[in-house]
Amino acid sequence: MNDTTSGRTYRVVDYLLDRLAELGLTEVFGVPGDYNMSILDVVDDHDRLRWVGNANELNAAYAADGYARARGLGALITTYGVGELSAANGIGGAYAEYSPVLHIVGAPKDELQEQRLLLHHSLGDGNFEHFRDMARHITVADAHLTARNAAAEIDRVLREVVLESRPGYLMLPADVVEAPVYRPSGPLRDLERTSSQDAVDAFRAAAREQLDGRRTTILADLLVQRLGATDAFDRLLEATDVPFSTSAWGKTLVNESLDRFAGVYAGGASDERVRAAVEDAETLVSIGVVLNDTLTAGFTDNIDPGRVISVDSGVSSVGGQMFAPLALRDAVDVLTDLAKEKAWVPQPLDDASRPEADPADADAPLTQADLWPTIAAAVGEGQTVLADQGTSFFGVAPLRMPKDALFLGQPMWGSIGYTLPACLGVALAVPERRAVLLIGDGSAQLTVQEIGTMLREKVNPVIIVVNNDGYTVEREIHGRNRHYNDIVRYDWQTLPAAFGATEDTALTLKVTTLRELKDAIATAKKTTDRMVVVEVVTDRNDVPTLLAKVAGAMK
Repeated sequence: MNDTTSGRTYRVVDYLLDRLAELGLTEVFGVPGDYNMSILDVVDDHDRLRWVGNANELNAAYAADGYARARGLGALITTYGVGELSAANGIGGAYAEYSPVLHIVGAPKDELQEQRLLLHHSLGDGNFEHFRDMARHITVADAHLTARNAAAEIDRVLREVVLESRPGYLMLPADVVEAPVYRPSGPLRDLERTSSQDAVDAFRAAAREQLDGRRTTILADLLVQRLGATDAFDRLLEATDVPFSTSAWGKTLVNESLDRFAGVYAGGASDERVRAAVEDAETLVSIGVVLNDTLTAGFTDNIDPGRVISVDSGVSSVGGQMFAPLALRDAVDVLTDLAKEKAWVPQPLDDASRPEADPADADAPLTQADLWPTIAAAVGEGQTVLADQGTSFFGVAPLRMPKDALFLGQPMWGSIGYTLPACLGVALAVPERRAVLLIGDGSAQLTVQEIGTMLREKVNPVIIVVNNDGYTVEREIHGRNRHYNDIVRYDWQTLPAAFGATEDTALTLKVTTLRELKDAIATAKKTTDRMVVVEVVTDRNDVPTLLAKVAGAMK
């Protein structure tokens, strides 16, 4: 158990952190606490990992989630009880949104837990398993590490996190941190799902019959990316000439600049072009699709399951007949083989051209109708766009993004404020992509402290804060004139300075008209050496068309 290179004992904490580095992590998020500091010492000294401290544990969980979406795995370290419960909302969101995040909790020594002592940060009843029990509901695997089980349990939990693309939980007691353990015998194995050959063959036969001569459209979604099948899916698109679409959840999974892109499917709130492509197809090939109420305007999707070839995590179906175990990637490869074997018949796709709108008055008060197309048109290839739940998400989701852009939101969990810390995580995970954050003033107030971390880390995003004087999305659903949808008005022009910004590290702009918006975007594009915060003022009751439809369905 001795490390031959350093002469010191190889410990449980070394094993854990080396596994994280092996899986591609270079940053670990979190907040220090007295039960986790011995872990943080080792993170601080690690040659492949770097500690990124956050303003609070919730923000750390959000940052790790954003990092995981861009890098394939994220991790955070909190202290027992008070720290881990602060992060629980973020871990719940990672579970709902299929984001592989490992939550490491520094806990009291096992010898103290066994004595059932009334330790601080506990509930004072001598039971130290309460919070792990809570975590079981929002993770795919959990473990209380001991000196005897640590290596096996670390590998088991990490394997499940990667396979399921969902969070895991490790309780690491302070006296187990330094416990000796053997180094890994090799890389972590069994990180891909396996398929039954019988299931593959049966699915191939059923899908071949369903596709034969029928007008076909492909609808794909986030699980393609989350489960590591993007390259297989790209090969399928190259092998076919049929139209394709995504929901807003899977936005930018496909090249939206291609003519075959029908648009973003949103149930009854969809544009007619994409609605017809998806709902009128004789065969709909649905890959990694998860449709919820906000993505379908209150379940107004009208898709006959009898004509759907559905490919999901570990199971596929054709017209309701199930085939398992069948990995998503393997099922997509089968579909690619079928497309090469016999060309699929495309569902006719309506012309994408639209009547030209009357030109906007560039000096009139800015509207949502002008705001989002202007922003979408300014997004460059390879950029990352994060849109917080509300006017930002529903404003930009229906609009086309350029090739290789990465779009992130949280339409299932819908925790407002998520995207600001997630922007930090994404920017650190893929520093070559400049991040653009779109967030409302109400949402930003929940997590705004992480601007300070962004400044410290020098990630220099463009942050567009939509100042519409409160919770506009809530007003659209209920209580338009109720005081509970009002918020305290922040001075967004001076706020970055409160978090340490100077003229050399941040530029703040304010726009109220379309002309000012275009000028601000041009300035932001040129200003790459600093964070740019653009405050965009719109009317408190002005909402994007898609949000109005979704909110109407949810009333």
